[in-house]
Amino acid sequence: MPPASPKLSDPAPRVELQGVSKRFYFYEHRTSSLREWFIRRVLRRPIHVRRAAFSLRGVNLRVEPGEAVALLGHNGSGKSTVLRLVAGIYQPTAGTIRTSGRITAVIELGAGFHPELTGAENIRLYGAVLGLTRRELAEHYEDIVEFAGMGDSLDTPLKYYSSGMEARLAFSVAVCLQPAILLLDEVLAVGDAEFRARCLARLCEFREQGGTLLLVSHELEQVRALCTRGIWLRDGRVIMDADIDTVLAAYRAAGVPEPA
Repeated sequence: MPPASPKLSDPAPRVELQGVSKRFYFYEHRTSSLREWFIRRVLRRPIHVRRAAFSLRGVNLRVEPGEAVALLGHNGSGKSTVLRLVAGIYQPTAGTIRTSGRITAVIELGAGFHPELTGAENIRLYGAVLGLTRRELAEHYEDIVEFAGMGDSLDTPLKYYSSGMEARLAFSVAVCLQPAILLLDEVLAVGDAEFRARCLARLCEFREQGGTLLLVSHELEQVRALCTRGIWLRDGRVIMDADIDTVLAAYRAAGVPEPA
C-alpha cells in the first residue's frame, strides 16, 4: 500500500473540530398537508410540535497525520455523530470543522451496494460511491479482489451473498482506497478470524504510512491493538482525551461493560 497523502511531515492537522455542537429535533407532531397547515394557522396552533436534543456540545478535537484515534462511550454518547460530521454527512449546529485530504467513511458496510448486481459490478459501484474515478478503481481493483479473497464469487449476484461475504467485499473496497482520512464505525468484526486479522494488519500499515484513522468500536482489545489515542465521550461531551492505554483503563474502571 503506497503512503497516504499528504505526507506525515505535513504540519496541518488532518481533522480539526472547534466548538462543534449538533442538535437534533424530535417531532411530536409534524404538519403534512396544506389543509392542516391552514387550519393550524387559523387556530393559532404551532405548525410543528418538536423538542430539541443535543447529540454533541462544544466538542474540540484535533487529529494529526498518522494518528489512530478511538472514540469510546456508551450508545448515544455522540461517537457516530462525530464521524458523520467529519464525513460531511451532517452539518454542525454550531462550531467549525476542517479536514485535509480525501476522506473515506465506512459508516455502514454495504451502503451503495445493489443486490441484483454481481460482486465485481458492486465493487465498481461502491468505488464510485466512495469517490473513486475509473482510473483509480482500475489501479486498485486487483488489490481489492485479492484482499477480499472472494474471486470465485465475484460473478455471483450480491443477493446470494451471506451478510459476512457482503461485509468482506465492502470493507475490502474501503481499505484499499488509500485515503488520507479513514472513518470506521463498528466495522472491525467482519468476516472470519483470518480476515479480521488481515484487516487489522492493513489498518496498522495504513496508520504507519501516515494515514489518519478515526474509529468507533466496542471491541476494546482491537482498539488497543490499532489505536494510539482514545477519546471518551459521555452525553455529547469529551470527558477524557489521552493515550489509548490511559483512556481504556479509566473506561474499564468506570464499569463500562464489554461485548460478550
